[in-house]
Amino acid sequence: MLAYVGKRIAIAIPTVLIVSLFVFSLQHLLPGDPILVLAGEERDPAVIEFLREKYRLNDPIPVQYLAWLGNVLQGDLGISWRTNQPVLELIGQKLPVTIQLAVMAMIIAMLIGIPAGILSAVKKGTVIDYTANVIALSGLSIPNFWLGILLILLVSVHLGWLPASGYESPFVDPVRSLQTMIMPAFVLGTALAATLMRHTRSAMLGVLQADYVRTARAKGLRERRVVLRHAFRNGLLPVVTLSALLFGELLAGAVLTEQIFTIPGFGKLIVDAVFNRDYAVVQGVVLCTAVGFIVMNLIADVLYALLNPRIREGL
Repeated sequence: MLAYVGKRIAIAIPTVLIVSLFVFSLQHLLPGDPILVLAGEERDPAVIEFLREKYRLNDPIPVQYLAWLGNVLQGDLGISWRTNQPVLELIGQKLPVTIQLAVMAMIIAMLIGIPAGILSAVKKGTVIDYTANVIALSGLSIPNFWLGILLILLVSVHLGWLPASGYESPFVDPVRSLQTMIMPAFVLGTALAATLMRHTRSAMLGVLQADYVRTARAKGLRERRVVLRHAFRNGLLPVVTLSALLFGELLAGAVLTEQIFTIPGFGKLIVDAVFNRDYAVVQGVVLCTAVGFIVMNLIADVLYALLNPRIREGL
């Protein structure tokens, strides 16, 4: 197993380097010059030249990239041009918020999607199956921003049950934190639940036709035990992989939801950095996002191997 993990890490390192090079190069194609913004309204040529030297923007792009990469390897992601704060500090402030949102969204998605997928597969061709598929397609079709706005109008404005926006740390006020995060988590979780439901259903339909499942039924085992203990355990393999990938997607893709509910998370940080042309923050956020995706892929591969004895034997 350790050798397998080592191979996956060895593959991940070049991927991170390629992503970092790609993003570092592309962001220099953005229109506008951030130095002109930093120089103020007067735009003194001496100040502009000083800032270019300070941030090494007069160096060729390959030299800038190598200098930045060297600092990253030492744990230094640079300084924000706008706030003059270390990028690592900014990420440390915003990332836990998005992780909390992503975890809550994944819990909601799993609580809805996996049972619905199992039930739909077991009741294939019935009204329950068709209803579950219609709901799943609806969840995939409804845009997150539209659902979020509707929830704010209904739950917050008309009913007054939950706050429409804002954020509170769970370490300061757990109840208030849950109240502010439940709606955005539900918005993200419903789309993921639809995806999980479809994949769970497909996996379970294949497993329920397997010989060992028919053998278990022939032995007289109760249907519930056959489905949950024998079929679901093997049908869970692709769902585990998908869940890990969806969680990585959540860490980078909650931008619109965070904007609608005014959540100061990772998505809002990168949007502000792009609009302000804060190169250091954009580089740091994208790098952390890429590493997060790779880590979640690694976790999915390890879980897949742990759940499937045949894969462990082949390691």
